[in-house]
Amino acid sequence: MRSPGRQQLDLSGTVAVVTGGTRGVGLAVTRKLVACGAEVVAGYRDDEIAAKRLETEYGERVSVVAADLTTPAGLARLLAAASRRHRHIDVFVHAAGTLHPMPAVGADPAGVEADVRLALAPLLGATAITKLMPEGGRIILISSNGARVAAPRYVSAGIAKAAAESLVRYLAVELAGRGIAVNAISTAKLDKGPDTPNPEIAQQLAARTPAGRLTTPDDVANAVALLCTAEAGWIHGQVITVDGGLSLRG
Repeated sequence: MRSPGRQQLDLSGTVAVVTGGTRGVGLAVTRKLVACGAEVVAGYRDDEIAAKRLETEYGERVSVVAADLTTPAGLARLLAAASRRHRHIDVFVHAAGTLHPMPAVGADPAGVEADVRLALAPLLGATAITKLMPEGGRIILISSNGARVAAPRYVSAGIAKAAAESLVRYLAVELAGRGIAVNAISTAKLDKGPDTPNPEIAQQLAARTPAGRLTTPDDVANAVALLCTAEAGWIHGQVITVDGGLSLRG
């Protein structure tokens, strides 16, 4: 939420690609970047209704592209669409993700593999991404505290996010010399309004959060926008926690 009298960040002229950009956190990121003046290419898997709704709402400011990002061909399709429309990209936000709930003991290898593949595949395409990215570009991963904390039945996504955060650090080292900053934003359980799963647990976590409520997708999107600014250009290889202080409780 904007504070009274506070201006939006100015990202005019910025071109961003957002994976998973039509739903959840990805949708919040798309909306925030557009509100700041950016143009967005939003990737999605198969939710045609959400994609068309977004494109209708924003017109020329947002284009949507169906792409299976677990394959190199899917990433190539998304980047090709961005290149045709804008000739370059300034920001790549990887917000797409899957969750196959399971315990660690008796974990389903296929589910783990699926979560890891989607978490890593787009970032492993950094060569293709950075070919379109000038100096001053940004690559941002949306992660979760499940990469570091053992949450119930979250082992598959936790492994995937932990691997992706590690890749962020390696990419940051290799791309910093080109002026491209690579970082991750980590969050805890999100407030999704009426769609928030396990409402009793959500209430307990909200009560434990020092800031007094659960994190929202908009909170995460605000942090993404901050990392896109020129002033954030000296931040490299960091996992920035956006959770209202919940992780400080241990």
